[in-house]
Amino acid sequence: MPVASCRVWLTWREAIRRALYGEAGFYLRERPAGHFRTSVAASPVFAEAIGRLLADVDARLGHPAVLDFVDMGAGDGTLAARVLALARPELAARLRVTAVELAPRPPGLPERIAWTRTVPDRLRGLVVANEWLDNVPLDVAELTEHGPRLVLVDPRTGAERLGGEPCAADLAWLERWWPLRRPGDRAEIGRPRDEAWAALVGRIDRGLAVAADYAHSLRDRPPGGTLAAYREGRTVPPVPDGSCDITAHVALDAVAAAGERAGATATELTTQREALRALGVTGAPPPLHLARTDPRAYLRALARAGEEAELIDPAGLGAFGWLAQRVNLP
Repeated sequence: MPVASCRVWLTWREAIRRALYGEAGFYLRERPAGHFRTSVAASPVFAEAIGRLLADVDARLGHPAVLDFVDMGAGDGTLAARVLALARPELAARLRVTAVELAPRPPGLPERIAWTRTVPDRLRGLVVANEWLDNVPLDVAELTEHGPRLVLVDPRTGAERLGGEPCAADLAWLERWWPLRRPGDRAEIGRPRDEAWAALVGRIDRGLAVAADYAHSLRDRPPGGTLAAYREGRTVPPVPDGSCDITAHVALDAVAAAGERAGATATELTTQREALRALGVTGAPPPLHLARTDPRAYLRALARAGEEAELIDPAGLGAFGWLAQRVNLP
């Protein structure tokens, strides 16, 4: 019997869901830091910047009795733990920290941090989704002479073929957010990510939601799409068999519009470089005279400057898109 006849063809959305979050899925047994470099893993400086942002939200809310900090797609809980540890005592006493993650709770995480698979119903404070949206499963479409068609994939091999037409809602999303121009052009249909973000924003009574991810906008969508995979620090072919991380860049402008429909009252779209610089992360080297007067302090400051520089590198982590949306926040 030909091998092709034994294949099971799935939409990319279903294949990614099974590969990442199904039984024994990649993210149920693996931690992101073991496979690709994140801002959280790169340096504690990232958590310091988020802590400053949290303190600003606290002040704008008038120092409420309970202040939420929610880490979406928390991984091993490092960001949540660092933000809690860095908070000044008065703020830490009022802080309710929630790590949202499908994988089991890691050992050694402070008991103060709630570990949950779902977002709390009502929030007042800061929600951070660092590299969360890029792992929300989505479908892939390709333009043919007869219009867009869904791309189907064999989850065992990564082989592809074309399927039927996307649903009406997905066709409308493509027309608005990722118009396909020439036969062979491909797009990742970001509607599930819009819906996931809107659901998150809709739970915020007052506060700020931040999404940081590799992203693109309507003016620069890549004609071939951005579907990719990572394993143990290397780029590998995107085979949705559960052995690797499957990801795609985020149409962050579409996500922003969804957040506004869900109740966001103000929106800012920028880059991680600009956002972190505004939060005091500059990458500036220490003054040379410190090397003569206090060599150890100079070396510590030089190491920190290197960590800051990595976080704001415009050719690396600094190129991340940052979406910040306020909900009833002065």
